[in-house]
Amino acid sequence: MESTYFKRFRMDAELSRPRPRAPLPPGYRFVPWNEALVDIHARVKFRAFRDEIDADVFPCLGNLEGCRRLMREIRNKPGFLPHATWLVACGRSPEELQWCGTIQGVADRGGCGLIQNIGIVPGHRGMGLGTCLIEQALDGFVHHGLRSASLEVTAENCRAVRLYQRLGFRRMRTLYKVVDGGADVVFRGPDAARAAPAEAALS
Repeated sequence: MESTYFKRFRMDAELSRPRPRAPLPPGYRFVPWNEALVDIHARVKFRAFRDEIDADVFPCLGNLEGCRRLMREIRNKPGFLPHATWLVACGRSPEELQWCGTIQGVADRGGCGLIQNIGIVPGHRGMGLGTCLIEQALDGFVHHGLRSASLEVTAENCRAVRLYQRLGFRRMRTLYKVVDGGADVVFRGPDAARAAPAEAALS
């Protein structure tokens, strides 16, 4: 049975300096974390990732039940941060409501904010929603007193890598994830263990 290897970057950013904020496009709004929204986050995550390379890297992103399990796992992490977990919605009435994007954040034991998944649903991409969600999560980290943020991204996702760089993230480590018959293993260097996966479905 053949294994597939995916090259990934760990990227870090300092949060001490002020950052300019990009406004949401007209008609869009942030929706803060609420326990009742766990399934909405999972559905948006699924719609954002199901046809992207990260669904190959992390097969759970390619099906709705996998996204539900993943969202529950993120929610149950000891360092889960509601102030760094957001949805983006558009539509002026309940009949017009569309869920467009999702991001989640947690804090590790060392006091670093870890971006988990940032996904924008097709049809709402190319308008800066990803930038806005990341900045919203970073503000949540600052609100929690964190001074740094970290994420991982698949190297082939060039648009996401460029976006993270534009927002102040710098590549710190390279690691390789092997997907072998449904079993996932990530090979990391000794200094690369503190970052959590951050998939990006933005383009």
